[in-house]
Formats: sequence, C-alpha cells, structure tokens
Amino acid sequence: MVETLSHFVNGKRVAGRSGRFGDVYDPATGEVTAQVPFADGDEARAAVAAAAGALPDWSAVTPLQRARIVFKFKELVERHVDELARMITAEHGKVLADARGSLARGLEVVEFACGIPHLLKGDYTE
Repeated sequence: MVETLSHFVNGKRVAGRSGRFGDVYDPATGEVTAQVPFADGDEARAAVAAAAGALPDWSAVTPLQRARIVFKFKELVERHVDELARMITAEHGKVLADARGSLARGLEVVEFACGIPHLLKGDYTE
C-alpha cells in the first residue's frame, strides 16, 4: 500500500477532497511510493484565503523578529540535514552527496535572509 499525501493549509494537514490523485515515483526505481491529492477549485481558494488571512499578522512582524524565525528555521535544517538529504534523494533522484550540496546552497540563501535587518536599516549621507 502506498502512502497518501495531504495538503498543508493554515498550519494543518488537510486531506484532498477532489477524489483525484497523482502518482509519486521513486526516481531511482520507478516504483510508486505515494499518491498526491489534486486540489479542486474550492480547495485552492481555501488555501489562498488562509494565506491572505495570515498576511496582516505576518506583516506586523518586525524584520528583526522575522530574522529570528529564519534563524530557527536554519537551526532546524542543520539539525535534520541527513534526513532532508535522504528525502531529496528519494524525491528527486539526486545522489546523497548532491542532495547535501543542494542543502548547503539553500542554507546560504537562508543565512543571507538572516542578515536582512542590517540590509534594511536606513543610512544617509549628510
């Protein structure tokens, strides 16, 4: 039996309701490893509405507070790098070393984002 995936909306896993699914393949073997639900229009609109509803609160978060959240994300990625690399290998067919390299490059972007408060500060010349 293959795993059935779900949508992730408003911080929660949500089962697909459309009744339509697509196969997820292991790129190394061609074996079906999971089924992903295809969202219908109502499900897509609900996801967009949840994102739009989160915007007011998120836009009130200061750049410094956002950077702290991104730092926590960075810590989590570093803590789970081996698990994430295995997931990338299973889902994209990369060898493990390449998957770790992708994570390292992604972490460079995250590190840049952690420094955004410094880049956003205002400077002027008298």
